[in-house]
Amino acid sequence: MELSDLQEIRRAKVDEFRNLGIEPYPTRTFRSHTNVEALIQFEQDELQERLDERGHSTGDITIVGRIVSFRHMGKSIFAHIRDGEESIQLYIKKDVIGDETYQQVLKLYDVGDFVQATGELFRTRAGEISLSTSSITILSKALNAPPEKWHGLTDVETRYRQRYADLLSNEETRRVFATRSKVVSAIRRFMDDHGFMEVETPVLQPLYGGAAARPFTTHHNTLDQTFYLRIADELYLKRLLVGGYEKVYEIAKDFRNEGMDRNHSPEFTMMEWYEAYSDYEDQMAYVEQLIAYVVQQVYGGSTFEFQGQTIDVTPPWPRQTLRDAILEKSGIDYTAYPDAEELIRVARAKGADLETGTVWPRVVDELLKQFVRPYLIQPQFLIDYPVELSPLAKRKLDDPTHVERFQPYVGGGEIGNSFTELNDPMDQLERFLEQKKDADAGDEEAMPIDEDFINALMYGMPPTGGVGVGIDRLVMLLTDQPTIRDVILFPAMRRLPNEKAAVNGDEE
Repeated sequence: MELSDLQEIRRAKVDEFRNLGIEPYPTRTFRSHTNVEALIQFEQDELQERLDERGHSTGDITIVGRIVSFRHMGKSIFAHIRDGEESIQLYIKKDVIGDETYQQVLKLYDVGDFVQATGELFRTRAGEISLSTSSITILSKALNAPPEKWHGLTDVETRYRQRYADLLSNEETRRVFATRSKVVSAIRRFMDDHGFMEVETPVLQPLYGGAAARPFTTHHNTLDQTFYLRIADELYLKRLLVGGYEKVYEIAKDFRNEGMDRNHSPEFTMMEWYEAYSDYEDQMAYVEQLIAYVVQQVYGGSTFEFQGQTIDVTPPWPRQTLRDAILEKSGIDYTAYPDAEELIRVARAKGADLETGTVWPRVVDELLKQFVRPYLIQPQFLIDYPVELSPLAKRKLDDPTHVERFQPYVGGGEIGNSFTELNDPMDQLERFLEQKKDADAGDEEAMPIDEDFINALMYGMPPTGGVGVGIDRLVMLLTDQPTIRDVILFPAMRRLPNEKAAVNGDEE
């Protein structure tokens, strides 16, 4: 790897530190206070009049952080160092820190370096709480200059490829991922408080299933067998209900080898839960309560802003059948057109963009996506889907052509999926066989037949309601981000022309 001129200049400073007997990457460090703790303590000392006659805190503190600003003014240096939460100004005077150290600070330290500083807190004439620095120690010499002089990366692709640089320079990016952590923690609290057990199921699976998607394929050398990265954890979680657990959930990484757009990533995070002795009506109530709880935990209320809209998640949410929603928005009653080619013709006449040869369930799904979904801004449930679209759901008692399924929509997109789960093994087998017909007709997303799952159902699975919630899409909503890549720390990116392929793969 060839270093740039700027990197060479900084690397030379590493040598200079070592020539002075100073290790620029020391093993040990120390701090007595985080920056937030230091600021709070000084304000308390100030309020309780515990400062000395100079207005300084009585006693040294030690703080650490990255240098984010650095300016020389005569015989003084002003710098700011930031730790994980806050920044504090360092006031470095030549006659306090010593001439030799002062010259080192002036010459060898750069913006981006991590340092440890000790001294007394005081408030400057400008009113800023600062550290009168008596000693400073290098903790890590940065060879790269911070991007854009701390004004933030603006090139979108660079932000995704170098998320570390994006995080260190963009406060908004750090806020988004801090919020994501709060969302996941709140979800876990809600599920745990409602008696669900968190479990882990295989990522590498001998047979993929649980959703309509193309899988990623890999090879297990020891077993000499093809494996798939899971597209969903549904079928394994249901096996656990067969085994006797009643309430289980998993926050899982799933992988689907399909297109990438503002709402789709090949690697994404889902949470799925299953509850025995319940149905999709019960799960609608759970979803409402869960989302309301998460919003309350993150924002302290029931509303948040998304793309200029104020979203109110207060339960109960309205419900509409998929058939009525599509009919209302497009004028098409899909039940009147059981033939795929005829439904395509009618849909195109209404303005739908559909490829020739699209199978019937995909046509219905496109009617939903193109005519209905963009208008579902406030929280709403779409319920009761065609059986062809839902091979794992239980049929409605009053209409066996449709199943008990719902999807929650917020902000113009779906954030989840739910069924009254199918537990009749023979009905499930017939659905798999229908999916095979679609696969044979060219549908690459149709599910294969999972005979072991059928065998599990033959042991008996209790009546069950199940839900999947897209964590990434939920975080997009709650952080007002327009694309899924903005809420994934390290999204998948196309390799740059000058990047080398992996040693054992990626042959061009």
